[in-house]
Amino acid sequence: MSLCPTLCYSRPDEKGGIAIRRELAVNERIRAREVLLIDHEGKNRGVVPLRNALTLAREQGLDLVEVDPSANPPVCRILDYGKWRYQQEKKERESKKRRHAGELHEVRLRPNIGVHDLKFKVRNMERLLMEGGKVRVAVRFRRGREMEHTDRGYQLLDQVKELLQGIGVVESPPAMEGQFLSMILAPDRKGIVQRQLQKEEAKKSGV
Repeated sequence: MSLCPTLCYSRPDEKGGIAIRRELAVNERIRAREVLLIDHEGKNRGVVPLRNALTLAREQGLDLVEVDPSANPPVCRILDYGKWRYQQEKKERESKKRRHAGELHEVRLRPNIGVHDLKFKVRNMERLLMEGGKVRVAVRFRRGREMEHTDRGYQLLDQVKELLQGIGVVESPPAMEGQFLSMILAPDRKGIVQRQLQKEEAKKSGV
Protein backbone atom coordinates (compact mmCIF):
# COMPACT_ATOMS: atom_id res chain seq x y z
CA MET A 1 0.00 0.00 0.00
CA SER A 2 1.38 3.42 -0.92
CA LEU A 3 1.91 6.01 1.78
CA CYS A 4 1.10 9.14 -0.22
CA PRO A 5 0.21 11.87 2.31
CA THR A 6 -2.53 13.61 0.33
CA LEU A 7 -4.71 13.01 -2.68
CA CYS A 8 -5.21 15.99 -4.99
CA TYR A 9 -7.76 16.50 -7.70
CA SER A 10 -9.14 19.39 -9.75
CA ARG A 11 -12.77 20.14 -10.39
CA PRO A 12 -14.29 22.48 -13.04
CA ASP A 13 -15.44 25.86 -11.80
CA GLU A 14 -18.70 27.52 -12.89
CA LYS A 15 -17.03 28.98 -16.00
CA GLY A 16 -15.61 25.67 -17.14
CA GLY A 17 -12.08 26.38 -15.89
CA ILE A 18 -10.12 24.54 -13.27
CA ALA A 19 -10.84 25.48 -9.68
CA ILE A 20 -8.31 25.43 -6.87
CA ARG A 21 -7.18 21.90 -6.14
CA ARG A 22 -8.60 20.22 -3.07
CA GLU A 23 -6.38 18.01 -1.00
CA LEU A 24 -7.79 14.87 0.52
CA ALA A 25 -6.18 13.04 3.40
CA VAL A 26 -4.84 9.56 2.67
CA ASN A 27 -4.13 6.70 5.07
CA GLU A 28 -2.51 7.84 8.36
CA ARG A 29 -3.21 11.51 7.55
CA ILE A 30 -6.94 10.95 8.18
CA ARG A 31 -7.76 12.48 11.59
CA ALA A 32 -11.33 11.29 12.24
CA ARG A 33 -11.87 8.56 14.82
CA GLU A 34 -14.75 7.04 12.83
CA VAL A 35 -15.49 7.08 9.11
CA LEU A 36 -18.28 6.09 6.76
CA LEU A 37 -16.47 3.44 4.76
CA ILE A 38 -16.95 2.55 1.10
CA ASP A 39 -14.88 -0.55 0.32
CA HIS A 40 -12.90 -1.35 -2.83
CA GLU A 41 -15.99 -2.97 -4.40
CA GLY A 42 -18.10 0.15 -3.87
CA LYS A 43 -20.08 -1.37 -0.99
CA ASN A 44 -21.13 0.80 1.94
CA ARG A 45 -19.66 -0.72 5.11
CA GLY A 46 -21.33 1.83 7.37
CA VAL A 47 -19.62 3.75 10.14
CA VAL A 48 -16.47 2.02 11.37
CA PRO A 49 -13.48 3.02 13.54
CA LEU A 50 -10.63 4.52 11.53
CA ARG A 51 -8.20 1.80 12.61
CA ASN A 52 -10.56 -0.88 11.24
CA ALA A 53 -10.86 0.94 7.91
CA LEU A 54 -7.06 1.22 7.66
CA THR A 55 -6.71 -2.47 8.41
CA LEU A 56 -9.19 -3.38 5.66
CA ALA A 57 -7.32 -1.16 3.20
CA ARG A 58 -3.98 -2.76 4.10
CA GLU A 59 -5.44 -6.25 3.70
CA GLN A 60 -6.39 -5.35 0.11
CA GLY A 61 -3.02 -3.70 -0.56
CA LEU A 62 -4.84 -0.42 -1.24
CA ASP A 63 -5.20 3.08 0.23
CA LEU A 64 -7.83 4.64 2.46
CA VAL A 65 -8.85 8.00 1.03
CA GLU A 66 -11.02 10.63 2.75
CA VAL A 67 -13.22 11.54 -0.24
CA ASP A 68 -15.70 13.74 1.65
CA PRO A 69 -14.11 15.38 4.71
CA SER A 70 -17.10 17.70 5.24
CA ALA A 71 -19.51 14.83 6.00
CA ASN A 72 -20.18 13.72 9.57
CA PRO A 73 -18.57 11.26 9.89
CA PRO A 74 -16.25 11.84 6.90
CA VAL A 75 -16.65 9.49 3.96
CA CYS A 76 -13.61 7.33 3.19
CA ARG A 77 -13.06 4.99 0.27
CA ILE A 78 -10.65 2.12 -0.25
CA LEU A 79 -8.96 2.41 -3.64
CA ASP A 80 -5.69 2.16 -5.56
CA TYR A 81 -4.24 5.64 -5.14
CA GLY A 82 -1.70 5.33 -7.95
CA LYS A 83 -4.30 4.09 -10.43
CA TRP A 84 -6.81 6.73 -9.36
CA ARG A 85 -4.28 9.53 -9.74
CA TYR A 86 -3.27 8.28 -13.20
CA GLN A 87 -6.91 8.18 -14.32
CA GLN A 88 -7.57 11.70 -13.00
CA GLU A 89 -4.49 13.10 -14.74
CA LYS A 90 -5.54 11.35 -17.95
CA LYS A 91 -9.02 12.87 -17.71
CA GLU A 92 -7.52 16.32 -17.19
CA ARG A 93 -5.27 15.86 -20.24
CA GLU A 94 -8.22 14.75 -22.37
CA SER A 95 -10.30 17.68 -21.15
CA LYS A 96 -7.46 20.07 -21.97
CA LYS A 97 -7.12 18.55 -25.44
CA ARG A 98 -10.81 19.03 -26.13
CA ARG A 99 -10.59 22.67 -25.07
CA HIS A 100 -7.61 23.29 -27.35
CA ALA A 101 -8.74 21.13 -30.29
CA GLY A 102 -8.85 23.17 -33.48
CA GLU A 103 -7.43 26.34 -31.90
CA LEU A 104 -4.81 28.13 -33.98
CA HIS A 105 -1.74 29.20 -32.02
CA GLU A 106 1.08 31.33 -33.40
CA VAL A 107 4.75 30.77 -32.66
CA ARG A 108 7.16 33.39 -34.01
CA LEU A 109 10.78 32.79 -34.94
CA ARG A 110 13.63 35.04 -36.05
CA PRO A 111 15.78 34.06 -39.05
CA ASN A 112 18.90 33.97 -36.86
CA ILE A 113 17.35 32.09 -33.93
CA GLY A 114 19.84 30.11 -31.85
CA VAL A 115 19.79 26.32 -31.47
CA HIS A 116 18.70 26.43 -27.81
CA ASP A 117 15.86 28.88 -28.48
CA LEU A 118 14.70 26.86 -31.48
CA LYS A 119 14.54 23.67 -29.40
CA PHE A 120 12.48 25.51 -26.78
CA LYS A 121 10.07 26.81 -29.44
CA VAL A 122 9.77 23.34 -31.02
CA ARG A 123 8.94 21.78 -27.64
CA ASN A 124 6.19 24.36 -27.23
CA MET A 125 4.85 23.56 -30.71
CA GLU A 126 4.95 19.85 -29.90
CA ARG A 127 2.88 20.42 -26.77
CA LEU A 128 0.29 22.47 -28.66
CA LEU A 129 -0.02 19.85 -31.39
CA MET A 130 -0.25 17.02 -28.84
CA GLU A 131 -3.14 18.92 -27.21
CA GLY A 132 -4.97 18.98 -30.56
CA GLY A 133 -4.30 22.58 -31.57
CA LYS A 134 -2.93 23.92 -34.84
CA VAL A 135 0.24 25.99 -35.01
CA ARG A 136 1.08 28.88 -37.30
CA VAL A 137 4.87 29.04 -37.44
CA ALA A 138 5.90 32.55 -38.53
CA VAL A 139 9.41 33.76 -39.33
CA ARG A 140 9.61 37.55 -39.01
CA PHE A 141 12.09 39.46 -41.18
CA ARG A 142 13.21 43.00 -40.47
CA ARG A 143 12.93 45.31 -43.44
CA GLY A 144 16.17 45.77 -45.34
CA ARG A 145 18.95 43.20 -45.44
CA GLU A 146 16.94 40.42 -43.75
CA MET A 147 14.26 40.69 -46.44
CA GLU A 148 16.94 39.92 -49.02
CA HIS A 149 17.61 36.53 -47.42
CA THR A 150 14.19 34.94 -47.07
CA ASP A 151 15.74 31.63 -48.11
CA ARG A 152 16.92 31.31 -44.51
CA GLY A 153 13.27 31.40 -43.45
CA TYR A 154 12.33 28.58 -45.81
CA GLN A 155 15.23 26.52 -44.47
CA LEU A 156 14.13 27.22 -40.90
CA LEU A 157 10.55 26.13 -41.57
CA ASP A 158 11.84 22.96 -43.24
CA GLN A 159 13.87 22.29 -40.11
CA VAL A 160 10.82 22.80 -37.88
CA LYS A 161 8.76 20.50 -40.09
CA GLU A 162 11.43 17.80 -39.84
CA LEU A 163 11.72 18.13 -36.05
CA LEU A 164 7.95 17.76 -35.68
CA GLN A 165 7.63 14.86 -38.09
CA GLY A 166 5.16 12.31 -36.78
CA ILE A 167 3.37 14.91 -34.65
CA GLY A 168 2.47 17.67 -37.09
CA VAL A 169 1.58 17.78 -40.77
CA VAL A 170 1.70 20.82 -43.05
CA GLU A 171 -1.81 22.16 -43.58
CA SER A 172 -0.72 25.37 -45.32
CA PRO A 173 2.73 25.47 -47.00
CA PRO A 174 5.18 28.35 -46.39
CA ALA A 175 4.05 31.67 -47.86
CA MET A 176 5.21 35.28 -47.52
CA GLU A 177 2.79 37.83 -46.04
CA GLY A 178 4.49 41.20 -45.63
CA GLN A 179 7.38 40.72 -43.21
CA PHE A 180 6.30 37.21 -42.27
CA LEU A 181 7.02 33.84 -43.85
CA SER A 182 4.63 31.37 -42.29
CA MET A 183 3.14 27.90 -42.53
CA ILE A 184 0.39 26.16 -40.58
CA LEU A 185 0.87 22.78 -38.95
CA ALA A 186 -2.05 20.55 -37.94
CA PRO A 187 -1.88 17.59 -35.55
CA ASP A 188 -0.89 14.25 -37.07
CA ARG A 189 -3.57 12.18 -35.32
CA LYS A 190 -2.09 8.77 -36.02
CA GLY A 191 1.41 9.88 -35.15
CA ILE A 192 0.27 11.45 -31.87
CA VAL A 193 -1.59 8.30 -30.82
CA GLN A 194 1.53 6.27 -31.59
CA ARG A 195 3.68 8.70 -29.58
CA GLN A 196 1.31 8.49 -26.60
CA LEU A 197 1.34 4.69 -26.71
CA GLN A 198 5.13 4.72 -26.74
CA LYS A 199 5.21 7.02 -23.71
CA GLU A 200 2.78 4.80 -21.79
CA GLU A 201 4.83 1.71 -22.61
CA ALA A 202 7.98 3.50 -21.47
CA LYS A 203 6.30 4.37 -18.15
CA LYS A 204 5.19 0.79 -17.59
CA SER A 205 8.67 -0.55 -18.29
CA GLY A 206 10.23 2.10 -16.08
CA VAL A 207 12.35 3.57 -18.87
